[in-house]
Amino acid sequence: MKKFAAPFIFIAVLLLAVSSSAVAGDEADVKDVIKTAYIEGVHIESSPEKMRAGFHPDFTMSVLRDDKIVKVSLDDWIGRMEAGNKEKKMDAPKPNVTYEFPEVNVEGNAAVARVELHRDGKHIFTDYLSLYKFEDGWKIVAKIFHRH
Repeated sequence: MKKFAAPFIFIAVLLLAVSSSAVAGDEADVKDVIKTAYIEGVHIESSPEKMRAGFHPDFTMSVLRDDKIVKVSLDDWIGRMEAGNKEKKMDAPKPNVTYEFPEVNVEGNAAVARVELHRDGKHIFTDYLSLYKFEDGWKIVAKIFHRH
């Protein structure tokens, strides 16, 4: 009986290891998309190109205002950002942005991440980002947040 069970135990351990490494790889990919599209694309470089590369076109941000939810599309957000970019001085220093990922959960093709964002040493946002994995990789599909 022991000889018969050993191959099954080995296969189960092997499948668990492969599954764990796939999730770890997906977690790293999720963090990379958030870093590039959100942290760099929004908060450091104000880059519509980086945002469009990592956000899904149907992305929506839900903003709580006066006990009502206001939906902001990716195009609206980028438009606001571009208008703000025109008002910025070209020689203005970029802010010192730091961030942490206290939580990243991946299950299959869905992920959620909590991001703690600091600008010039001040805690600015706690973001909750939802992502789906598409054929071309992970994309940010939704955001809610708390402004500190």
